[in-house]
Amino acid sequence: MIIKKIDDVPMQDVKMDGAKDVKVRVVFGPADNAPTFAMRVFELAPGGHTPFHTHPFEHEAVILDGDIAAVTEHGDTPLDKGDVLLITPDEKHQFKNRSNSKPARFMCLVPIEYQK
Repeated sequence: MIIKKIDDVPMQDVKMDGAKDVKVRVVFGPADNAPTFAMRVFELAPGGHTPFHTHPFEHEAVILDGDIAAVTEHGDTPLDKGDVLLITPDEKHQFKNRSNSKPARFMCLVPIEYQK
C-alpha cells in the first residue's frame, strides 16, 4: 500500500494544445508501479481550462473544489464539489474554471497505459 498527501506530489504544467493555465499532479501512476489506473489531480487557475478533446478510453472524474463546468458538444454543465463524472470513449469534453478569482480542482482516473 502507498499512502500520500496530494499536496506533497509535485505539480506539472499541462502542455496539451488548447490547455490554458492548467497544472496536474500524477498522484499514482507508472512511477508507483500502479498496474491498472493512473490517478491525477488537475488544478485550473482562474479562467483556466483543459483542451476541448477526445481520447479512445473512458475516464472518471470527481470535482474537489471550485467553480467548474464540464463542456461537451451539447454545452456547459456547472458542477459542484462532490459531483462525479463518467466520460465515455471518444466523447468530446473539457473542464473549465468559471471563476476569475479562485482556482478549481478535480481528480480523474485513466488507464495506466495512457498516462504519459
